[in-house]
Amino acid sequence: MTNTVQTKANPKAGFWFCNFAFTLERFSYYSAKWLIIQFIALEAAKGGLGITDGSNAVYQSFFVAFTYLAPLFGSVLSDRFFGAKYLVPIGMALMSLGYFVGFNAHSLGGMALMIGLVSIGTGLFKPQTNSITGLLFSDKKELDKAFSTQYSMVNLGSFIGTTSIGLIAGSYGYRICFLVCAVAMLINAVLFVCSWKSLGEVGARPFKENEKKDTSAADSETVEKKPLTKIEKQRIAAIVLVSAFSAIFWIFWYMAYLPVYDYWGTAIQEAGKEVYRMNWQIGSFQVPTSFFDSLNGLVCIALGPILGMLWEMDARRPNGGLTIFKHTALGLGLLGVAFAVFAFADITRGGQPANLLWVVLFGFVLSFGEMTFSPLGNSFISKFAPKRLLSAMMAVWTCAIFIAGLSYGALYNAISKIPFATSSFGIAAILIVVAAILWGMDGKLRSLVIEDKKD
Repeated sequence: MTNTVQTKANPKAGFWFCNFAFTLERFSYYSAKWLIIQFIALEAAKGGLGITDGSNAVYQSFFVAFTYLAPLFGSVLSDRFFGAKYLVPIGMALMSLGYFVGFNAHSLGGMALMIGLVSIGTGLFKPQTNSITGLLFSDKKELDKAFSTQYSMVNLGSFIGTTSIGLIAGSYGYRICFLVCAVAMLINAVLFVCSWKSLGEVGARPFKENEKKDTSAADSETVEKKPLTKIEKQRIAAIVLVSAFSAIFWIFWYMAYLPVYDYWGTAIQEAGKEVYRMNWQIGSFQVPTSFFDSLNGLVCIALGPILGMLWEMDARRPNGGLTIFKHTALGLGLLGVAFAVFAFADITRGGQPANLLWVVLFGFVLSFGEMTFSPLGNSFISKFAPKRLLSAMMAVWTCAIFIAGLSYGALYNAISKIPFATSSFGIAAILIVVAAILWGMDGKLRSLVIEDKKD
């Protein structure tokens, strides 16, 4: 990375410390997301809660939803009151405490408390760390590459977490896995505090003060009261709109995991014996369903640097390359193709267990769709959000996943009454049509963020 912001410290080191912070945080988050489904439904005699009324899916959706709602409130603190780099380790400590509560949980109340603590901690961590990363680079054309690299580190954490936790759970039970997550986040907090020197002044004060630095001395006292300009309002509208389309993507992206655990990963009774719709055996090894999460992380790790360089070259074209709106449309279209893959898997299996390669292909296309736009959302916001609202706009982007988290469980329950192939083809068609609409709107949406030269 070049052209980093010049501070008294080392911004490049700060960038990698932020990346590693996300790696450990996502290690714990994605592990816990999978654990909730398994732990709540597992028989109490085997170390779980033994609740089989569907609470596991509901609590997982709450875990997803509220960890993406809390950043809206946490961003207010970093935008107006406190330095982001001080809030981040506090958030990590709260997440550690939450996972420790999960380790000791013996009721749904304990799981709810875990979700609450982890959500608050995430609110103090996620938009603040993204905002710090965005401020470490003065060359805005490097942000696509920077956030794509960060996204690979995020998925490195997801891959290591779901792979190792799946194996640990098989040998030692699910409960101990929450303790592993708690220890990981405690270590994360200590390491981030040790990295403060490398961040220098970035994130040391509320983000609203960044605008004061960019104004003259005469205007610095009134910049916060100064109304937003026309172009700033248009850019806020563009961020909100693209976040709404991303919410559509995330609803179906999260829902895509449920058939892996449920339709493909659960045995059904046929002729008095248990059979699977998919063959999860490789020799004598029964592949854990958590490895599907691992596949997503692995693909994102592999694609991150490649797509990061591709987007950086694309951004340097005379016309600026693909916009975030076209990137989001690509993601929606590829997600539609992924659901079509699942439909074909069900049609072609002929009543026999489907080959595991179908779920591998599905996971690859799903992850490719995610990587075409998701890492670039933070870059887009870093480029165009008003500085006084930087963290808040980061939180709006993540709020799309809050909407998805509250929606995907209920939607899956509704469509599960429809034949699997039919519903999968229907979802594929909807996503591809929405992608085409967004692609066609690109010209109008681009005009919202590009400032008129005569102004």
